[in-house]
Amino acid sequence: MADDCANPLLLAWVKEWLDEARSRNSKGVIIYKKAYDSLKACPIPFTHPSEAKQLKNFGDKLCSRLTDKLKAYCEEQGKPMPQIPKGRKRKKAPVDGNEDDDDDGDDEDAEPSPPKKKRNPKPYVPALRSGGYGIIMALSTLDENTRTGITKQEVIELAQEHCDSSYTAPGDTTKFYTAWKSMDTIRNKDLVYEKGRPKRYYLTDEGWDVAKRIRNTANGISGSPSKPKHSLGAASASGNDGPFHSLGSPVRSAPSPSVSPLKSMPMVLDIIPDGQPVTSTSSLPKFTPINIPPGSFTVQLVLDIREVRSKIDRDYVQNGLAAKGVTPIMRSLEVGDILWVAKMKDPTLLSSLGAEGDEILLDYIVERKRLDDLIGSIKDGRFHEQKFRLRKSGIKNVIYIIEEFSISVENSKHYEEAVESAIASTQVVNGYFVKKTQKLDDSIQYLARMTRILKGLYESKSLQVIPTKVITSHNYTPLISHLREKKPAEDFYITYTAFAALSSKSDSLTLRDVFLKMLMCQKGVTGEKALEIQRRWKTPHEFVKAYENCGTGEQGRKKKMELVSSQMSDLVGRKRIMKALSVKIAEVWGDVKLD
Repeated sequence: MADDCANPLLLAWVKEWLDEARSRNSKGVIIYKKAYDSLKACPIPFTHPSEAKQLKNFGDKLCSRLTDKLKAYCEEQGKPMPQIPKGRKRKKAPVDGNEDDDDDGDDEDAEPSPPKKKRNPKPYVPALRSGGYGIIMALSTLDENTRTGITKQEVIELAQEHCDSSYTAPGDTTKFYTAWKSMDTIRNKDLVYEKGRPKRYYLTDEGWDVAKRIRNTANGISGSPSKPKHSLGAASASGNDGPFHSLGSPVRSAPSPSVSPLKSMPMVLDIIPDGQPVTSTSSLPKFTPINIPPGSFTVQLVLDIREVRSKIDRDYVQNGLAAKGVTPIMRSLEVGDILWVAKMKDPTLLSSLGAEGDEILLDYIVERKRLDDLIGSIKDGRFHEQKFRLRKSGIKNVIYIIEEFSISVENSKHYEEAVESAIASTQVVNGYFVKKTQKLDDSIQYLARMTRILKGLYESKSLQVIPTKVITSHNYTPLISHLREKKPAEDFYITYTAFAALSSKSDSLTLRDVFLKMLMCQKGVTGEKALEIQRRWKTPHEFVKAYENCGTGEQGRKKKMELVSSQMSDLVGRKRIMKALSVKIAEVWGDVKLD
């Protein structure tokens, strides 16, 4: 582990680059592995990365890269950047009060220098309000003996109030990393377990030790009686340790977020059962809608708490909207970044009519993406998943706001075609509205204008609400589609509480949803292609059996590679799957070994 090294912070960065090189299957793996082993074996603590050049496999380029990382780290932590140490000339002990400059001289009376004490590595604790700090604080809310864990989304919701950076949007507009990247660090330090699909997280025994140390320090209790001067793994007061022996920082007062994710969310009860799959329109429920009269509610914008400008300016969007006369409701949203609700003037109105809560979801939702985030989501597949979840939400009017701020020329050229294709697909295939803005202020202006338009559109008319008691996770989407087809002149809504229960990632995934998401993990399989595959093979089991039925030998291998493309050759446009992609799918699902 990095804590056994004299320079754990430097080692952690080299390990990060080594992992990245491995994930890209880069030739740099050999270089970084040698550098990692060399640094880990070094017993000498450095005060500046340039000193690592004395080690084998460390050159100017790697030392310079470590220096840049340290500079950014010091700026983030509010610590001074250490200076490059000047070379020191070794001197002997003085003889008869005079200094002898003869290095070859010998003095039997001179006392030998005492051996340096071996410094005990300090236990790792993440920096206050960093990404790792928030994750550990979130997971420490679980029972210490639990082995169930919570999902990534649940970790983020609990962790965000303890972290100054966003877990979903990069603080630096030229980078793709969010605060969630810290999960790699604390997982490599064996503080967190992850298991299952989707992954669930909980603390290891070492993780609980760190969590208790954080809480004890915050409460003014020394977690290490022998070292009362250290708090949260901060560097030694003597200054000899430099910033390398800890990723932590002293406990200091920090402004609390303006809104707690847990306190701001309405209670979402387990009110939506799974129900039975809908096989025909005749199995859809019959109901009498709840009528909400005009004038009994106001239209309000709901803003996801993770929509921040940067880690040091978390309230920019909220304050910008307020300055334009729109006071948003701050809440952790399962789907989208911004939506609108009809909030009852009388909080008891809905309950008196047989519904729950005091908000009704309106038919508009916004997904806001900066251009760098759009590129990142295209690369890792999140873009297709997000569009899939927006479609599954049942909200009629989906708006994509894409902010075009400057990114590196290299990224711009490399991903220009992919971005244009993604935008065109969103407009033409999905039927979503795309609004391009130049900067965040333009997006805020657009949202304020949208709020004024929706207030004029909704507040003077009545709303028809579908009773939550007739809704199940299986019938909601087909019910909404059926109503829009048969009664296009009428609009039907659900309560926000019902929507939150339906859109919960962990509670509403059906086998079909999981199958589609599994298919979209394959590069090249878009949401449209995944839907076409799922129409032919309903479940993962059916799909695997289809490959097994192709037989064995060279003939069976050929059938497997062409299974999907042959079944979908009659399709046109984006839904069609060509042989090259069919072969890749067969490699995963049909266990086909490629030459």
